[in-house]
Amino acid sequence: MTNDWMKDEALKGIDPYKLEFLQALVFESSNLGREQMLPFLMAVAKRGQEKKISFSDQEMDAIISVLKKHASPEEIGKMEKVLAMRSRMGMR
Repeated sequence: MTNDWMKDEALKGIDPYKLEFLQALVFESSNLGREQMLPFLMAVAKRGQEKKISFSDQEMDAIISVLKKHASPEEIGKMEKVLAMRSRMGMR
């Protein structure tokens, strides 16, 4: 996935720094296996806290919607797995 998704009009109210943070995460997680995803998500949560990055529910909904528009079916499948894991961890 390229970074074209970051230019979508639906994201214009989100701080570009947050979008760059997400783009880096998408790139870093692209080759992770299922067993590596949970430790990765835990590290991401910690990194986000350290950098004081948080997303509102509205921002997350907009980002997920835009990412799905720009993703391949395989990437969408990975996103769905991450989102399911995230909800099981009690994260919104």
